[in-house]
Amino acid sequence: MEIKTSSKFVAELIGTFGLVLFGCGAAAIAGANTMGGLSGLGLLGIAVAFGLSVVVFAYAIGGISGCHINPAVTVGVLLAGRMSAKDAIVYIIAQFIGALLGAFVLQQILSGQLAGFSAGEWAYGSNGWGKGYQNEYGTASAFLIEAVLTFLFLFVILATTSKVGNGTMAGLAIGFTLLLIHLVAIPVTGTSVNPARSFGPAILAGGNALAQLWLFIVAPLVGAAVAAGVWRALEPKD
Repeated sequence: MEIKTSSKFVAELIGTFGLVLFGCGAAAIAGANTMGGLSGLGLLGIAVAFGLSVVVFAYAIGGISGCHINPAVTVGVLLAGRMSAKDAIVYIIAQFIGALLGAFVLQQILSGQLAGFSAGEWAYGSNGWGKGYQNEYGTASAFLIEAVLTFLFLFVILATTSKVGNGTMAGLAIGFTLLLIHLVAIPVTGTSVNPARSFGPAILAGGNALAQLWLFIVAPLVGAAVAAGVWRALEPKD
């Protein structure tokens, strides 16, 4: 059964929209203590939100688009020779639009607080580094962790979805990998490994989040490209 390009576009848009709304929403809305007395999700809760988002959408839209919902994944799959450049462009456009829409809905929800809402720097779950962000890591550490963790993420994706992988369990493996990634990287960069996920919040937050967006595009793409090369060398040949 051939799936229309338009269907893949919509699937990737919705999936990325959901990832940003669930993941960044968990961080921005419920990640810290609230006036209502909730203890907040904390690092583990935010990591779980991102990981489970990938799991649920993997099983929801995996049969339509493969559930990339991440330009780095799309680039890795393209370089691994598993999709066309035409489809890759469609996927990436859909992912950036979906991420921006997810961040916009999150912005509208937060702005509805009756006591008022001040966005501040790195709002809406934006990624960042340096003075004033999380544990204040430098640029080199931020780039390294984003590139290396994206490499591992793509390696798991390419391996579990290959002919020698366990396709029925791929969604769980990929989602749990993203959860583990967040457990390590949240204190450093807030965890991106996904240029679209960083793009949506940064566009609306502006300031430092927007100025630092380049790293969360370049580093994940570097990691994805290396993973594709490594997997092509390791993949069992017929």
